[in-house]
Amino acid sequence: MTDPRSADAAVASARPATKPAKKPQRPHFSSGPCAKPPGWSPDRLDTSVLGRSHRSKLGKSRLQHAIDLTREVLQVPDTHRIGIVPASDTGAVEMAMWSMLGARPVSVLAWESFGEGWVTDAVKQLKIEPTVMKADYGDIVDLTTVNPDHDVIFTWNGTTSGVRVPNGDWIADDRQGLTFADATSAVFAMEMPWDKLDVTTFSWQKVMGGEGGHGVLILSPRAVERLESYTPAWPMPKIFRMTKSGKLIDGIFKGETINTPSMLAVEDYIFALEWARGIGGLNALIARSTANATALGRIVEARDWLGHLATDPATRSNTSVCLTVEGADEALIKKMAALLEGEDAAYDVAGYRDAPPGLRIWCGATVDTADIEALGPWLDWAYAQATA
Repeated sequence: MTDPRSADAAVASARPATKPAKKPQRPHFSSGPCAKPPGWSPDRLDTSVLGRSHRSKLGKSRLQHAIDLTREVLQVPDTHRIGIVPASDTGAVEMAMWSMLGARPVSVLAWESFGEGWVTDAVKQLKIEPTVMKADYGDIVDLTTVNPDHDVIFTWNGTTSGVRVPNGDWIADDRQGLTFADATSAVFAMEMPWDKLDVTTFSWQKVMGGEGGHGVLILSPRAVERLESYTPAWPMPKIFRMTKSGKLIDGIFKGETINTPSMLAVEDYIFALEWARGIGGLNALIARSTANATALGRIVEARDWLGHLATDPATRSNTSVCLTVEGADEALIKKMAALLEGEDAAYDVAGYRDAPPGLRIWCGATVDTADIEALGPWLDWAYAQATA
């Protein structure tokens, strides 16, 4: 007699080979640059500043508007300065490292590739002999052992591992060192304790879906004091210089950028910020990201061949969600990603090249939850095709 359970299993395993009928309306799941905000189109951007100097009254006013909207949406206190700087989040992080490190002992925390990059900068480039704390992909270092007397460099959310710090409780209120948070895939999707953060960096190409090439640097009063009281021993490239004659170049934080920005990219960012303000600001953005990550979690939970690289829910990202795939190697993941892209069902979902082979699904606020939900059957189909 045929076991009906075996028949059911055979039907279930065969079903994913048929393409799903419904596709995500916006299959943009890249982890950077990320999906544009809903309703975005290029003809909705204000282009009156194009062809004008970024140092004109109009140019500076638009740059200042971007800074003001950033402060409003992120709820950054007036005590902190916000500047638009060159070279994306990487430029912002390295600008801060080169300008401020060396005054105190340094700890660098790494649990994914970008954190590893800051380790390389500190050890091999600046040669400051930092304390290095590392964890494997999917894990996080023991934050309770971080020395509050050290300057501390860390990624708030590991974009390539899907692991984030759970909160800022581990950062001492009476710390002597500065905290440097690479928050590029965290801001606009997670609560940021500004009283705990001295240097915060991000690029708007992540959670706000902006165009690449520009970074944002947020400095606390303690960070400004460091800049004005300490001069590093190493040469300082022009685009890293934030002080002159021992004083902060305040214009950087009032729309007077160090180098020429793309005003089209600035307008694109302004559009995203105004969209964010219109839907309810930071709380709405966090809610959208959380809903997306929750929907993806349901998809993972229902499939025994999918798993989370970040096994601890307390440290699992709600933006760059990294998934394990049973039996996956690099070739299988590439095949799945190509199949999904070929059907316009999902773009750019292969995991980061240095991470364990797997998928990475962006769940930030500019993604719609319905598109995450529609993705599940397509993952089934791609996995069935790739493993056939």
